[in-house]
Amino acid sequence: MRRGVGLGAIQKHKLEQAKYTNIGNEIQENQIEQMTKQLDVFRVHLEDFASKHKNEIKKNGEFRRQFQEMCATIGVDPLSSGKGFWSVLGIGDFYYELAVQIVEVCLATNSKNGGLISLDELRSKLIKARGQSKQHQEISKDDLLRAAQKLKIFGSGFSVVPVGNGQYMVHSVPGELSMDHGAILQLLSTKNLCSISTNILCDELNWREDRAKQALEQMLDQGLSWIDLQGDDCPVYFFPSLFNVGSSEE
Repeated sequence: MRRGVGLGAIQKHKLEQAKYTNIGNEIQENQIEQMTKQLDVFRVHLEDFASKHKNEIKKNGEFRRQFQEMCATIGVDPLSSGKGFWSVLGIGDFYYELAVQIVEVCLATNSKNGGLISLDELRSKLIKARGQSKQHQEISKDDLLRAAQKLKIFGSGFSVVPVGNGQYMVHSVPGELSMDHGAILQLLSTKNLCSISTNILCDELNWREDRAKQALEQMLDQGLSWIDLQGDDCPVYFFPSLFNVGSSEE
């Protein structure tokens, strides 16, 4: 008959397990310490790089985007760093200033587009408003997206809506856009349209008529669209924010 494992053997096994656990913890702590040191070194090099290329970072939109990505890899956000070295670059001030200008353009165009404007049109209007003076930095779409993110502090009044194919719209009136509203905007953007009907929505998105009508009526109530009741088939909803699709500056 096979004898059971003795108490001494069990205790020895537990001691060995504890020993291996301690060794594993030590290795993990050493790895974390080494990674922390490497990140500190990386930060120093990043600061040196930023200091040498300060003017290019401020004036070149593409270069600024790449710099932001380098910062993100080590968990540094120069936009939220109001003190210390990063404040010297003035990047945070640039985005806050841009965010204020975004609000100004949105408020100025709300009566025409119902508080919905494409990122391309917004960029075009901002460039025109800022003028062509050399003292102004170049504005890229990435800059606009980063600046617009700061507008979240105003709650649901400002939001960025992706509409497919790398295109975005800025929503600047109180009230949330639902998934159905986003699907409508994405369809309009993809098809390069500025108007739509319930029939088209039902055909393209495989929706029931009541769902399509409800979504369009909600957008109409929010002032995001106009309605044309003179059609022979069914009402057509026009989106003034999309009237300039395809004609904005790049």
